[in-house]
Amino acid sequence: MSKPNITVIGGGTGTAVVLSGLKRSDVNLTAIVTVADSGGSTGRLRDQFGFLPVGDLRQSLAALARENDQSWIRELLLYRFATGDGLVGHNLGNLILTALQDMCKASTPLALEIAGKIFRLDGTILPITTKNVDLVIEYEDGTFIIGEDNLNPEHLGGKKVKKIRLSPAAEIYDKAAQKIIDADMIVVGPGDLYASILPNFAVSGIKQAIKKSKAKIVYIVNLMTRYTQTHGYTAKDHVEEIKKYMGRYPDYVLINDSKIPSSVKKNYEEEKGYPVINDLLPDSYYKVVCGSFVKIAKAKPNKADALKRSLLVHDEEKLTKILLDLLYK
Repeated sequence: MSKPNITVIGGGTGTAVVLSGLKRSDVNLTAIVTVADSGGSTGRLRDQFGFLPVGDLRQSLAALARENDQSWIRELLLYRFATGDGLVGHNLGNLILTALQDMCKASTPLALEIAGKIFRLDGTILPITTKNVDLVIEYEDGTFIIGEDNLNPEHLGGKKVKKIRLSPAAEIYDKAAQKIIDADMIVVGPGDLYASILPNFAVSGIKQAIKKSKAKIVYIVNLMTRYTQTHGYTAKDHVEEIKKYMGRYPDYVLINDSKIPSSVKKNYEEEKGYPVINDLLPDSYYKVVCGSFVKIAKAKPNKADALKRSLLVHDEEKLTKILLDLLYK
């Protein structure tokens, strides 16, 4: 009997958590990742070399890299320089992927294929498109911004996003489309809704691929709202946005129902972030799966990284168990 195929669509740390858990399972695992990132180390390298941005790809690379009971490979790929002329703020994994793209004559798929062999990945990583694109965000007040890195300034906080698109328009990478069609399960999220998740569904051709697929589709709702993207959004708001861009509702929606420690909530409240309220109804177009999915991950101090506080993340072991239960259901 052949292994089942699981395709994870997203980007950033949320997708990395899902991949980290599933890679230990007996499945064929594929990560389809956004390439609309334009900030930080990724943005600097993109501007200098003109290649597809590598930040979200690198996080998936670190998550899928095979390890022998140690975390050195992952830590190496995630290492960020705190000193060094021209190196401060750069991530080593970003530099490695950029070098591979340069050696592969700007072919990101080939660079990822080679990286997969070097780091012995327990899975495959594909860009959602091979075209170099920018994220365009239009707000309900008629204003718009260009560039994923411009999505999070404080002065934009609380503004309602009307829609997003890519500029220029882009087609889905054919191998990514095939992985969607061949999937037994498609996992969407968690992650920043407008920066990491929905840009994947803004490429043309993805709705058709999903329509052809017979996969069970699972959407994992974020733990917290983000002031500059999803301020005031409930779980239902998240799901409706997913449906709007995906062209259909997911089959299952996973949402955390455990309490978040008040000390951690206070840290998020300083940035106007709050737990996502579960207003999903059991008789909806999808099945709601509630559980204690939250975990506190301590961020390691790094002078080159602006993030200083504790982070809430999804518990990879609990997510994996639920996802496999749904896969074989």
